[in-house]
Amino acid sequence: MIRNIIFDIGNVLAGFVWEEFFRSFGFSDEVFEKLADATVRSDFWNEMDRGKLTDDQLLEGFIQNDPSIEKELCQVFENVTDMIQRYDYAIPWLKELKEKGYHVYYISNFAHKAHVECEKALDFLAEMEGGILSYQDRLIKPDPEIYRLLCSRYGLKAEECIFIDDTERNVLAAQKEGMKGLIFHTLEQTKEELDQLLSA
Repeated sequence: MIRNIIFDIGNVLAGFVWEEFFRSFGFSDEVFEKLADATVRSDFWNEMDRGKLTDDQLLEGFIQNDPSIEKELCQVFENVTDMIQRYDYAIPWLKELKEKGYHVYYISNFAHKAHVECEKALDFLAEMEGGILSYQDRLIKPDPEIYRLLCSRYGLKAEECIFIDDTERNVLAAQKEGMKGLIFHTLEQTKEELDQLLSA
């Protein structure tokens, strides 16, 4: 029997709108592409979520990726509040599941800076019973240990959990740990597939 619904955050309960955020500064297309390549498209981006480097060390790493846009990188990462936008359906969806008797948790690759500066967009976390933000435990999906840690921390059985994420490899990793998994594409699709799993 399924008792627990575990959510990813980015692009499931809140939008990771980095493109919109970067473009809000009015940079040229060339600078925008350079910014993207030096940050979100670089392998170093994962270090933000891993939690082993300070914010200053992370910024320095992005600058090393492309020193020609040091000024723009500093400007963008001065404050990232608008890089995360909570979806309007997040809180009603969580409340709906809780009213049906399910427990709701989260596992998300998330950076310290984003957690602090985007706190307002993460207000739905108060509706959840717990979870893991990667930087706090220095584990990132799809490391199997992050799923095991959630279960051990909250006394959950993997076979009683459904994990929802927009990235296939993260869902596959959860399934290997004994959870059921859903790849989030749209709210309508996910709710339909979730209902099917819960009624099976």
